[in-house]
Amino acid sequence: MYVSDAVGSAATSLLALAEILGESERNNRRDGLTSALMRHEGRFLQVIEGHRFDIDRLMDRLKVDPRHENIRLLSDKPVAARRFGAWPMILAELTPTADALLNNDGLDQLSPARAEALLAAAVGLTPATT
Repeated sequence: MYVSDAVGSAATSLLALAEILGESERNNRRDGLTSALMRHEGRFLQVIEGHRFDIDRLMDRLKVDPRHENIRLLSDKPVAARRFGAWPMILAELTPTADALLNNDGLDQLSPARAEALLAAAVGLTPATT
């Protein structure tokens, strides 16, 4: 899971966001990855799930993608099961439930657990059980 700063039209344009989502969905299907992406106040928050090799390869591509910069990892850990496994790529929108989790903080102010809960709430998943 990472946060990055959106650059240029990627920060505000719906068309640019749609292009990112379409390209990511195709690539993620090909690579067996699942993911949720949120854009909020000029930043991206993304969770990516899959095999380590495929995630590392995607992260290498993201590091040179001109649509964002300043990638900050929030979490990089193995998981027992995919939480966002139903989607190769889904847009996580700031619903009222998700907004309450954001609590007026910026995306880069979130703990990994709160960031995952925010994305899960934004796509309509039930809270994780511990």
